[in-house]
Amino acid sequence: MNDRVLVTGGAGYLGSHTVLTLLESGKEVVVLDNFSNSSHHSIDGIERICGKRPIVIQADARDSLALSHVFQKYDLEAVFHFAGLKSVEESVRTPEVYYDENIGATLNIIEQMRIAEVRTLVFSSSATVYDPSETPPYGEASKTGPNNPYGQTKLLIEQTLTDLANINNQWSIGLLRYFNPVGAHPSGHIGEAPSGKPNNLMPLLMQVGIGKLDKLFIYGDNYDTPDGTCIRDFIHVMDLARGHIAALRFLQKTSGAHTWNLGTGIGTSVRELIQFVERVTGTEIPKEVVGRRQGDSPVALADPSKAFNELEWRPEHTIENMCIDHWNWQKLHPDGY
Repeated sequence: MNDRVLVTGGAGYLGSHTVLTLLESGKEVVVLDNFSNSSHHSIDGIERICGKRPIVIQADARDSLALSHVFQKYDLEAVFHFAGLKSVEESVRTPEVYYDENIGATLNIIEQMRIAEVRTLVFSSSATVYDPSETPPYGEASKTGPNNPYGQTKLLIEQTLTDLANINNQWSIGLLRYFNPVGAHPSGHIGEAPSGKPNNLMPLLMQVGIGKLDKLFIYGDNYDTPDGTCIRDFIHVMDLARGHIAALRFLQKTSGAHTWNLGTGIGTSVRELIQFVERVTGTEIPKEVVGRRQGDSPVALADPSKAFNELEWRPEHTIENMCIDHWNWQKLHPDGY
C-alpha cells in the first residue's frame, strides 16, 4: 500500500503536530496550507525534531486547480483535513466567511478525492457540534445542536461526509470531535502561535504569564460548578495527533463514516487551570472576573470510551504535562514563530 498522505492545514497548530507524528510513523506527507493563520517556521520545526521534511504546497483548499494538481502529481492513500477557520467569536461576526471557507474547502477536497479515487478521509471536527443543553459527558450519540456558526459548519460537514459514506461503501471516513487541545511538542520547536490576541484560555494564560498581556479575564464565576468557573476537557496536542494515526489504522480496515470523541474525560475548571499554570511558571497570574460570555457552557466534557475501545488509543499526558509543554513553547517563542 502507498504510504503517502495529504494533510490540509498541515502547518497549523493541530496539523503540524499530526504531520510530525505521521512522519515519525514512517508516512510520507504532503502539506497543503494557505498560511493565512500559520507559519512556514512550523515546517522547519518539524524537520528539526524528526529530521524529515514534508512536501509543502502553498495553496487554498478551495482552489480546485491547485488541489487537482496535488492529486495528479502524488499517489495518495488518505487525506487528513484540518484546513479551515476556527474562532467561535469570529464566526458569530462573519458567518458567511465561515460557511464559504470551511464548507467550500471540504466540498472541493471530496470532489478531488472522488476524481483521484482516494477514499480515506480523516476530518478535523469539534465538540462544538454538541447541543450545549445536553448533560455532559458527551458521547458520540449525544444530541447535536451548535450555538454558533463555527460549530454549525463542522456539523454540516459531518452530515455531508456521512451521507457520502452511506451512499458509497468505498468511502472510509473518520470524524474526530476534539475537545480542548493544549500543550506543545516537548522540544518546544512547534506549538500554538495564534495571530493577534489568542481566543483560547491556555495561550491567553501563557501570554499573561510571560508578560505579553496584563491580566486574564475570567468570564463568570457563578456557574453551577464546584468553584463557579467553567469546566473543560483539555487534551495534549500530541495525544490528539496520535489519535489521528489510530483513526487512520482503523479506517484502513473498514468502510463507512465513524465518529470519535478525542478527549480525556477529565474536567479541569478555569480556576484549576490557572493554579496549574501558576505552579509551572512560578508566577502569579493577574486576573479579573467579568460577566459571562454568550454561548459558554458551564461544563463541556468528553466520554472518550468509544475511541479508547475502537481505536485502542488513550491520552498519556496529565494536565500538568500540558502546562509544562505549553510554557516551554511560550518561553522559547514569546512572539510565536
